[in-house]
Parts: sequence; C-alpha cells; structure tokens
Amino acid sequence: MAFLLLASTTTWKVEKHFCMGHLVDLAFFTDAEDCGMSMQSMNDATTQQLEDSCCSEEVILIDGQDDLKIAFDNLSVDQQFFLIAFAYSKTTLFNVSAQKRAANEYYPPPILVRDIQLLDQVFLI
Repeated sequence: MAFLLLASTTTWKVEKHFCMGHLVDLAFFTDAEDCGMSMQSMNDATTQQLEDSCCSEEVILIDGQDDLKIAFDNLSVDQQFFLIAFAYSKTTLFNVSAQKRAANEYYPPPILVRDIQLLDQVFLI
C-alpha cells in the first residue's frame, strides 16, 4: 500500500532522444543526452535549422497527485476499536520470542581416554 502511495504521488518524467529515427538515449527523471550531432548552438539556431535537424526529443511527463487528504473522521467508534484490537493482536500473536538455550550448550564433551564400548565389548546391533 505504501509503494502504491509513493508511486501515485511521484511525478514521473521519461525523456527519449532520437537520432535519424533510432532511439539513442532514454532517461528517467533527468534530461536525455543528445547524440552530439546538433547543428549549431541554440543562439544561432533558426526555425529552418530546427526543422532540418536529424534529432528529435520526446518527453513523457506524468504529474503525481498532490491533493491527498488523510481521512480518519469517517471511521465509527466500533471500527476504530476493531482496528486497535486487530493491530494489537497481530503484533502480539506473531511475536517470535527468543528461544531458551540449553544450559550445557557451550560446554564441550569430556575427552575420551579409552573407547568404553570396545573396552567392555558392548556393541549395538
């Protein structure tokens, strides 16, 4: 739900730069780099030169929402109690408590001087 809210409130900008009909650069949120084949600087450019240019730009701009309102006033008291009880039970029910560790977990076993099973000749079959 949070991701959907973030995606809907963000303004998205996709800019494409085409040179001779082929896609040269695609940029999200920034300006696309040109291919380096621009005719002249923009100070000397005339409308005729812009029409004869082999490059073209395409900008797709999607405006995000900016008129969001948090509305908790339309919840009844019963619904508010239910939400509080649900959130409390969800957090306490699925709370994983730490497992108790065995007291002898960190103690190494005794060192065997002789193999007692061979010494007493007791074998499990």
